[in-house]
Amino acid sequence: MILKGSQRGGARQMALHLLNGEQNEHVKVHQVRGFISDNVVGALNEIYAISKGTNCKQFMYSLSLNPPPEEQVAPQLFDEALKKIEEKLKLEGQPRVIVFHEKEGRRHAHCVWSRIDIDSMTAINMSYDRDKLKNLARSLFLEHGWQMPDGYRDKSKKSVFNFNRTEWEQAKRLGRKPADIKRELQDCWAVSDSKKGFEAALLESGYFLAQGDKRSYVVMDLFGEIYSLPRQLGLKKKDLEPRLGDPDKLTSVEQTKDKIAQHLSPLFQKFRDEMAAHHKSQKETLLQEKRSMTEHHRKIRNNLKAFHEKRWQAEEAKRAARFRKGFKGLWDKLSGVYWRKRKENEQQAAAAFLRDEAEKEKLIQKQLIQRQELQSRIDRQHLAHEKERKTLLRDLSNLSKAEQEMEHKGQIQEITKNYNGPEMEE
Repeated sequence: MILKGSQRGGARQMALHLLNGEQNEHVKVHQVRGFISDNVVGALNEIYAISKGTNCKQFMYSLSLNPPPEEQVAPQLFDEALKKIEEKLKLEGQPRVIVFHEKEGRRHAHCVWSRIDIDSMTAINMSYDRDKLKNLARSLFLEHGWQMPDGYRDKSKKSVFNFNRTEWEQAKRLGRKPADIKRELQDCWAVSDSKKGFEAALLESGYFLAQGDKRSYVVMDLFGEIYSLPRQLGLKKKDLEPRLGDPDKLTSVEQTKDKIAQHLSPLFQKFRDEMAAHHKSQKETLLQEKRSMTEHHRKIRNNLKAFHEKRWQAEEAKRAARFRKGFKGLWDKLSGVYWRKRKENEQQAAAAFLRDEAEKEKLIQKQLIQRQELQSRIDRQHLAHEKERKTLLRDLSNLSKAEQEMEHKGQIQEITKNYNGPEMEE
């Protein structure tokens, strides 16, 4: 289970994120503990109000818990993990909210604690929290026999696919995943050992090397998007200079744009638009299926919730009917009959609660499996689109090269045609 935590302020923004039903297909508030309010917005506002009595600006500690994609993790396991986390981070007993999110057939959890110790009105120290969480995460993988990520086994294999907001928005505009873009550029770097070879590899994938305003080395794709090369490769500028040379000698971004506009065949624009329209149509079919599935799953969950509430009320009425009223009820209390019945009712109510929770969890797990199957189809479609895109770019890059060669050949022929040799002296 991957654990990512951070100190932060912004109670309102955090509440909106936790309850975001647009980015997540299902949102469930699992627990609101230690607050007067019984909802997420009110609880986080309470943390903010209490923090005003201190100098603490980052008055919350936010943690995400992400199990392995292939594992079906019950809520009880999240609770057990959070208990260990609280002990390690010294957050035992602190007010907290827990929210489950479901997306793409996966369920993960968010927990937000108040960092403010009410007794001392000071913020709890969160030093070395990342190291503590990483050690806890590693132990959870081992304890449950889950496949451990490479980065947790060997620091040298830590994933380089860490995206900032700009990179994510670039990929989103193009309908591509940031990991695909980053992997593509890294492949180009890996197969080349010179600037010329790197530029050739970039061209086959639809990218051009250029000089950026501040980032020195950048690449531009055929859509005009600009990517920081050191960031994409996970290297520093000094690591790129031996192969790419002085960045001042590279063409500027504006010159590169002109180069792309001049050398790309109009046929490319037609093919690119046709491919984009075809991919969009195929994506929309599966996206519509995803929307329909989400709506259907929500409806079934609401129906089950209504059924549980109706059954609970009927069972509560039945349990209440066991108590006699008036003088007979008083006699039952004196004789102990009332207390025995009360204990039986409490035990039955607890059993009924666990039964309802088990039924909800069974339904959720069934729906997660259905959603994962759909997500597999979406992922396969994405890979197919990426393959088609690369093939088209490779073909068009060869076409662009051929056009340049033909243009160059035509210029030579024109020069030869107009050249009659050196003039002879009389």
